[in-house]
Amino acid sequence: MPTAQPRQLKLNAYLSGSGVQGDSWRHPGVDVDAWHNFERYRDIALTLERGKFHSLFFYDNVYADIDALAYHTISPRWDPLVLLPALAAITRHIGLIGTASTTYNEPYNIARRFASLDHLSGGRAGWNVVTSTGGGENFNLDAHADHAQRYRRAHEFYQVVTGLWDSWADDAVVADKASGLWVDPAKVRPLAHQGEFFRVRGPLNAARPPQGYPVIAQAGASAAGQQLAARIGELLFTAETELEHARGYYAEVKGQAAALGRNPDHIAILPGVSPIVGRSQAEAEDKYAELLRHRDRDATLKALAAYASLGVHLAGLPPDAPVPLPQHIAETNSHKSRQRLILDYIRQHRPTVAQLYARFTIGGHRILVGTPQTIADDFEHWFRSAAADGFTIMFPSAPAGVGDFVDLVVPELQRRGLFRSDYSGRTLRENLGLPRVPNRHFE
Repeated sequence: MPTAQPRQLKLNAYLSGSGVQGDSWRHPGVDVDAWHNFERYRDIALTLERGKFHSLFFYDNVYADIDALAYHTISPRWDPLVLLPALAAITRHIGLIGTASTTYNEPYNIARRFASLDHLSGGRAGWNVVTSTGGGENFNLDAHADHAQRYRRAHEFYQVVTGLWDSWADDAVVADKASGLWVDPAKVRPLAHQGEFFRVRGPLNAARPPQGYPVIAQAGASAAGQQLAARIGELLFTAETELEHARGYYAEVKGQAAALGRNPDHIAILPGVSPIVGRSQAEAEDKYAELLRHRDRDATLKALAAYASLGVHLAGLPPDAPVPLPQHIAETNSHKSRQRLILDYIRQHRPTVAQLYARFTIGGHRILVGTPQTIADDFEHWFRSAAADGFTIMFPSAPAGVGDFVDLVVPELQRRGLFRSDYSGRTLRENLGLPRVPNRHFE
């Protein structure tokens, strides 16, 4: 019998369409033209592929907070489904995951775009399924759609998209010049979907994706988000910062998936982490201090409090002041899981403003400052503790932060046997160890 392959880490690179990490853009070594200069992303993608990363993952949203525009790189930004096809043409192995909202899109368009990206990339596409944290005002609404409604719509949206992908058999296109038959009509079928949110006849006007379905990424951590992740997610991006809580999330989501009849091994949970790497601990701490010096402290604190809906004004407070919290904090309709994570940390640790500022990225993710060895130690501990299947790397700067991780941390992980030395397959599913999805109608 063949020998089972040892379990290894999966690495996913987190990028945005305007820059790599929005709170470090003032550092002298950070590129500030990535929002319109494709060459920056080309170089990053090729460096990540040299580092054997499984995927690069583009965060996106569908609104611009005008109050935050002045000091943050939240906008302007590339549309991921414009940027990723260009990256598909100059890469050969790395997965290409783009964010598309189920609240502010239509299933037919999304099904067509991701099927096209999967064909263009030779089976390397992934769809990050989100319900959005805002943006209703840009889509004929007075405000953001209700949280519960957004998740009901997301479940139906996924059902429609995958139904459209399955509306074509893999071998439906005959292209027989002798007979004149282009498509075998017996191998194409309408969808005829009628539900709470959508009426979609189908079939799709794009061939079935090479992977069956592009890999489904998801970031749900609220109760409704976990239910969606357990049902459809294959690569889960989380914001866990405490090991024990991460272990609980890991067990809960995989347990829910198993109860739905899914194989838990077909779900990769990849918490976000921002590593600052130095050849010595002192060098790493110096690099982080330099990044902090070029951060806009008040703008970062304001954005963190707003993103987590803390209901407090942290900007302008003395660094040694305890983080204040109002007696009652209303539950947000936006990012429920991030609100819980930051509130739990504040209530448990009672940090000062300076401590909160230094611990998290602007989006509330864990910051890790150390050498290749200590960062690998941390990754291995979480990996062996059933808290993570790998990590989503949120580089603190670019291009230097990307190069530091690829050139220093990746070799250390490979030396320990924790990370692969080469790609094992052609498609993103193959490289993640996921099966190709069979067609519900034709297989």
